[in-house]
Amino acid sequence: MGILSGNPKDEPMHYGEINATWMVSTAAKGAVSCYQAYLNHCGDKDLKKVLDDLVDQAKLEIKECDTLLTDNGITPAPAMPERPSVKLEDIPAGARFSDPEIAAKIAADNSMGLVACSQIMGMSIREDIGALFAKYHATKTALGLKILRMNKEKGWLIPPPLQVKRPELAEA
Repeated sequence: MGILSGNPKDEPMHYGEINATWMVSTAAKGAVSCYQAYLNHCGDKDLKKVLDDLVDQAKLEIKECDTLLTDNGITPAPAMPERPSVKLEDIPAGARFSDPEIAAKIAADNSMGLVACSQIMGMSIREDIGALFAKYHATKTALGLKILRMNKEKGWLIPPPLQVKRPELAEA
């Protein structure tokens, strides 16, 4: 039997796995706080549903990452307080995030989350940690598709420059 070939949960976490898990937990705690604020600013029902899904996913990541950390003797970052609900009309127009702004931000956040999950999967030597972040990657992939479709349907997607006319190839 080789090194670190027993039950993955009995193996020590390496420093990269510890740091990555701690950072994901911390980022998820910030996402819950931010997305709860976005829910107060949001007027579109489809966007609210996506935000609710993102909050639920972030709370799951917090729970699972914090458990993994504490089981390995690492203290996770403290949680942020829950945000109170506010009526949309109570937020002054100049201080309010628009639905397209919120949609663009959550699309970018989700995209960065996919990259982070891929990096953690690639650097993990504990199979359970790699599998945990593969699960998060799959969920973020599905959420990303939902966000992309919503942005297209609502006309909120701002694409990068598109190559409309392709250059002609010179024959040698």
